[in-house]
Amino acid sequence: MTVVTTIEDGIATILMNRPEKFNALNREMSLGIQNALDRCKEDDSVRCIILTGAGKAFCAGQDLNEVVDPEGPELQTILSEHFNPIVMRIREIEKPVIAAVNGVAAGAGANFAIACDLTIAKESATFIQAFSKIGLIPDSGGTFFLPRIIGMQKATALMFLGSKLTAKEAEDLNMIYKSVLDDQFEKEVKKLAHDLALMPTRALGLTKRALNKSLTNELEKQCSIEEQLQFAASQTEDYEEGVKAFLEKRKPVFKGH
Repeated sequence: MTVVTTIEDGIATILMNRPEKFNALNREMSLGIQNALDRCKEDDSVRCIILTGAGKAFCAGQDLNEVVDPEGPELQTILSEHFNPIVMRIREIEKPVIAAVNGVAAGAGANFAIACDLTIAKESATFIQAFSKIGLIPDSGGTFFLPRIIGMQKATALMFLGSKLTAKEAEDLNMIYKSVLDDQFEKEVKKLAHDLALMPTRALGLTKRALNKSLTNELEKQCSIEEQLQFAASQTEDYEEGVKAFLEKRKPVFKGH
């Protein structure tokens, strides 16, 4: 299987599983990621999602063998049916999505990583906007997210030059949440996912919705959105538990409702 999903303790791990191809994306894998995200969205037991890769790579971007195959999908189809739906699902699912970057993240793979809510990477991992190397433009939401994260000049340089970034350099640019030592990577990913899975899932989802809106809203509109979403958060069981726990001076037990 090109995508393997496991669920344990409220944490779903979506594993891109073409290690012999550095998890390069083909149609089967792309649709498999979409299906996995859809299942995670609908499964109330899932309170945090990890997207990662098997083997030495996170994701090397599009499998170019599929592109040049006369029987393969056209580039427009790859974007409209494969890549863009993945990015939209990552942003629209109202649960935390962690990109656990275990190796190279190139092209669409790099942009999937930065589309996630939190990106944590092995110190040995690298990020590269590889598109200009083959005469293409960045896709998969890269031209939307990257300038907003690191600024126009830095984003332009990475996209024009196709320069490779180490995980530490990506962290220093605020492109990712953090890089960690390779031998601490799995432990750090599990801890982050576990911490998020124990938090008030509904409130995190509403926060994510507000952050999405903030990318295009003016201040007045955003304040109105905050007002609406804060009211929705105040109606949850987790809000009631959070206030009660605070007043009782104990740790809250959130259930994601």
